[in-house]
Amino acid sequence: MKSPSRQKKGAFAFRPSLARLVTTKRLLARIVLFFEQLLPPLMPVLSVIAFYLCASWFGLFRSVPDWLRILLLIAFAAAFLVSLLPFRTLRWPRVAEADRMLEERNGLPHQPVTVQEDEPAFDTPFGRALWREHQTRMAEKIAALDAGLPRPDIAAHDRFALRAVPALLLVTAFGYSLSINGGSIRDALQAAPEQVVSNPAVRIDAWVTPPSYTGRAPIYLTADGSEQAPIGIPQFSGLTVRVSGGKTAEKVVFRKANGEAQDIAVQADTKPQQTAASGSEQQTAAPASQALVAQTHMMKLQENGALEVNGRRWSFDVLPDKAPEIAFDGLPKPSVNGALEIGFTVKDDYGVQEAHAEIVPVETDPTATPLYPLPEYRLDVPRRSARDAKGVTSRNLTEHPLAGKRVRITLVAKDAAGQTGRSPPHEMTLPSRPFNEPLAAAVAEERQVFALDTRKMPQAIALNEALTIRPEETIPKLTNYLLLESALARMKLAKSEDALKDTAQYLWEIALGMEDGDLSLAERKLREAQQKLADALDRNAPDAEIKKLMDELRKAMQDYMTELAERMQNAPMQPNQNAQNTLRQQDLERMMDQIENLARSGNRDAAQQMLSELQRMMNNLQAGRPQRGQQGQENSEARKQIDKLGEILRDQQKLMEQTFRLDQQLRDRMQRGETDMGENDPLLDEMNPGENGEPQDQQGQQGKEGQQPSDQMTAEQLREALKQLRAQQDALGKQLGELQKSLGEMGMKPGPGFGQAQREMEGAGRELGQGRGQPAVEGQGRALEALRQGARDMMNQMMQAQQGQQGQGPNGQVGQGDQNGRDPLGRPRRTQGPDFGDNVKVPDEIDVQRAREILDAIREKLGNNPPQEMERRYLERLLDIQ
Repeated sequence: MKSPSRQKKGAFAFRPSLARLVTTKRLLARIVLFFEQLLPPLMPVLSVIAFYLCASWFGLFRSVPDWLRILLLIAFAAAFLVSLLPFRTLRWPRVAEADRMLEERNGLPHQPVTVQEDEPAFDTPFGRALWREHQTRMAEKIAALDAGLPRPDIAAHDRFALRAVPALLLVTAFGYSLSINGGSIRDALQAAPEQVVSNPAVRIDAWVTPPSYTGRAPIYLTADGSEQAPIGIPQFSGLTVRVSGGKTAEKVVFRKANGEAQDIAVQADTKPQQTAASGSEQQTAAPASQALVAQTHMMKLQENGALEVNGRRWSFDVLPDKAPEIAFDGLPKPSVNGALEIGFTVKDDYGVQEAHAEIVPVETDPTATPLYPLPEYRLDVPRRSARDAKGVTSRNLTEHPLAGKRVRITLVAKDAAGQTGRSPPHEMTLPSRPFNEPLAAAVAEERQVFALDTRKMPQAIALNEALTIRPEETIPKLTNYLLLESALARMKLAKSEDALKDTAQYLWEIALGMEDGDLSLAERKLREAQQKLADALDRNAPDAEIKKLMDELRKAMQDYMTELAERMQNAPMQPNQNAQNTLRQQDLERMMDQIENLARSGNRDAAQQMLSELQRMMNNLQAGRPQRGQQGQENSEARKQIDKLGEILRDQQKLMEQTFRLDQQLRDRMQRGETDMGENDPLLDEMNPGENGEPQDQQGQQGKEGQQPSDQMTAEQLREALKQLRAQQDALGKQLGELQKSLGEMGMKPGPGFGQAQREMEGAGRELGQGRGQPAVEGQGRALEALRQGARDMMNQMMQAQQGQQGQGPNGQVGQGDQNGRDPLGRPRRTQGPDFGDNVKVPDEIDVQRAREILDAIREKLGNNPPQEMERRYLERLLDIQ
């Protein structure tokens, strides 16, 4: 049961929404009344706080002795506590006070809020009904009550407006605190700094010089030490302080953030500022001349701290120089000529100074004595965007003995401060030079054996002797045999490191000569010219040297392209070579002209980037070399099989056409009911197979022009002609079987299309033997389609084999697309082998049925004897009737 104070009375009893509204307004009114009580006693508290802030910001606490500072602090604390005493009288307003405030501020007469809680003086039925009607009318007036904002009436408590004084002082003190001599609110809680008396006769010149690689200007420090906030400077900046006019004992101290003091050493550049006096004045002036000297103090700033000299102080916030970051941009991959191509990304605060790839073997023998150091691989980092750069570098490392071995590659970047960053390592097989000549590959292997470990020279000698056991079979050229014997003698006599290196270089030149002749020498000269130019651009060589090196590069490029053109003059185009992959001499000359112009104009970075692109292009230039040795024999044999398959396709196509024509003529004879049109027909002699199963020379081709020999044949003769075609069909099936056998001997797997074609040929031969042309034509069509499918499979196998031997790198990279075997004008290439008729659609059974229905309709109309001669001739031409 609710207490009487909580029970709803008057209009609140039957209007709950009105009761909730009035309850909310009462709560807001009580809050407003509470703040009206709170604000007047709060003014003294705020004033005490404002006076404390003013004293702190005006620097009062730091300028007075410690005893007075403590006394002032106690006084402010006592004033603060006294100002809190009026808060003891605070109380929470009552409901009646809130109702009265709502009625007064909203101008409601007759107390409409209070009347809802009152009771009538005379409790009679009429009086109760009248009082309830009065409460209902008053309730309509309190639907919109507003408590308003607090009205503390502070002016009544502060008649002279003294509250404005601490407010004005607070604003002024805050502005003063931002000046040089401004104080801090912490000054009252800490001891005053030592009062250092500065010597006005001392002149201080101080400045900070950031490292040159940061690109930031020097920072000059003001003479009075007015820098309040710490000065942000890069790490490893040079601090220079020059003190003149003071004593030699004047100290220059750098105080670290942890409080440790470090004296800055004096440089050996002290100079007397006064000359010695003469006579008796010299003795009195001597002490002064020793005192008045100039001293220079220098140090490197590596951590936060402050400079203190002659009572002045400068604080420094050292910005740390982070180590560079470098990572692989994709996986390293070999180019066409075996060069290693690495994509990378670098990032550093002020730019990467140098980057390289660290290449080490995965499997190492600690007791091995390699002849050459680890390969050097410098990354081409663009200078202008070295802070956040991305690039690709291509270097030819095929000459290094580690080529072809498993290595671990780690990218290393170094900034100007000497800090280094490393990437996660990546393991791969270092690309090696592909040798098509087995003898050249064997010589390169000899060199690699003792170049990786000089203790294995006897093993390399044994390999060389094994090559010359039967030279008449393994070494066709006498020059190569003599070179191997010469190399063997050098290998036996080489003892010192220089002799071993000369022998290794000699063997490498022999291998290149056996493989490419003068082409490898021209390629090496071209690489050397490119490297010399790159080094000159990197060290900002003068224009005269750049011009000289550009001339050498042009000459080396011309020699290389000339030798390459001679080598490719008689070389057939490889499957992955086409017009899109052609690099013209004009393009190379244009690039070299742009490199020289950029270098002369001062844009060495762009010139170096373009030279790097030229190196990548030359490394990826696929030189088509003529096939040699076993590979050439395999290609020749493959070409023969392709030509044989083309002949089978052509003969099968002709045989199907003959079968179709004879079958159509036989059907025409049967429909006309003609059984005897002649006896001796030349086509019978034409269909008689020769010794090889092929038709003999036709005897009736000298007949009437435009007349087919079979036009004079009877139906029985046509059936006999169809039966005679079986011999040709069986001969084609036999040739296809021999082709499949030859492909198996070459190591190629005949596709399922050839087997299907042979089965269809056998079925077509049986139909021809029975004189049924229509089933034979359908079987021959299916045989043609199967032959073309088998031809496509065979060509795909040959293309994959050639790409793996010539155009395919270690990672399966081949040249660009061959445009589906067509030239830039869309015409089929003659070098792609014979035309197997892939673009000719063989009619299927539905198409043949449709054609037969059309022919029957034409024959029916022609059999109705058209009245017009023109229409009859047109129908005869459609049926090929003369």
